[in-house]
Amino acid sequence: MRTHFVTGAAGFIGSNFVRQVLDEEPEVRVVAYDALTYAGNLENLAGYLENDRLQFVRGDICDPQAVQAAMADGADVVVNFAAESHVDRSILGCKEFIRTNIEGVQVLLDEARARRVGRFIQISTDEVYGSLGPTGRFSEESPLQPNSPYSASKAGADMLALAYHHTYGMPTLITRCSNNYGPYQFPEKLIPLFITNLIEGRKVPVYGDGMNVRDWIHVSDHCRAIRRVIEAGRPGEVYNIGGNNEQSNMAITRLLLVGLGCDDRMIEFVADRLGHDRRYAVDAAKTMGELGWNPQIDFEAGLVDTIAWYRGNESWWRRIKSGEYLDYYKKQYGCS
Repeated sequence: MRTHFVTGAAGFIGSNFVRQVLDEEPEVRVVAYDALTYAGNLENLAGYLENDRLQFVRGDICDPQAVQAAMADGADVVVNFAAESHVDRSILGCKEFIRTNIEGVQVLLDEARARRVGRFIQISTDEVYGSLGPTGRFSEESPLQPNSPYSASKAGADMLALAYHHTYGMPTLITRCSNNYGPYQFPEKLIPLFITNLIEGRKVPVYGDGMNVRDWIHVSDHCRAIRRVIEAGRPGEVYNIGGNNEQSNMAITRLLLVGLGCDDRMIEFVADRLGHDRRYAVDAAKTMGELGWNPQIDFEAGLVDTIAWYRGNESWWRRIKSGEYLDYYKKQYGCS
C-alpha cells in the first residue's frame, strides 16, 4: 500500500483531497499532517478520522523534528497544501507567510530528500503570475510577477522546490490553480463569506467596483487534477489547473444573491484591497493535454450545490465564525 503524506490536510483543499483519495484509491493510505491553526479544522475530516487508512498527526511543517517523526514510517508521495493563504492577512503582516510558505517548504523538502520520497507536489497558486490585462492567459512559461506578500511567498516556495529538482534531482512538481470554491472553505473567502453573510441577513462587502476577474474551479476538480499530476506528471515541471470559467466579483455576487433570494440592497461596496490584481486566468492546456484531465463541474451548478452545502452545514460555519471551534480543539486535542 502506498502512503501519501498530506500537509494542510485539515484545511479546505487539503481535506477535500484526503476525502477524495480515501474514497477513490483503496490502495493508498494517508498521513494527514496539520498544525490546526485558525484555518485547520478536524471537522473537515469528520467521518474519516476512524478510517484505518488515515492517520492524523498534529504538527507544524516548520518543525523539522515533528516532520521527521510524522514521516518515520516512510512516504511515497508528499503533497504540500500547508500554507498561509489569505491575501488580506498577508497585507496586514507577512511574517507568518514567509515562515510557513517558504521556511516550512524547505523543511519538507529536506525531509523528503533524506527519505528519497518518490514525488513531492508543491501546491501553488495562479497569483504568482501577477495581474493580467483584459485578454490572454497565463501559461506555465509566463514570468512570475507576484503583487502581494502572500503571492510572493508562494513564488519563493515554487522556486525552492524547482531548485531542489535541478540541484539534487528531487522529483518535485508544482501545481498552480485558479480560485477554488466548494464545501469546507473557510468563511473568510469570497464565496463562503458571502453565502454565510446572506444566510445571516448581513450585507456582502464588495471590493472597489467589483470588476476584478478570477477563473473559478470546483475544489473536487482541482483535487482530481492533483491526483493526475501525482500519477503522470513529469518531475521538474509546472502544471496550471483552471476551470476555464472567468467571473467578475460582481457576477458571482449577483449569482449568490439570486441563489439566496436576495437583491442588490445586500451589497456594500468597500474600499479596494491594496495592490488588488485586476484579472487572473490560467491556460490549463498542458495539464489537459499531457495528463488527460478536464474540469467536470459546471460553475453555476457547482455554486448551487455549494449554497446548499452551507445551508445544510450551518453548525460547521457558525462555530468557525464565532471562534467556538478553536475552543473545542483546545480541550479535545490540546491545540494552542
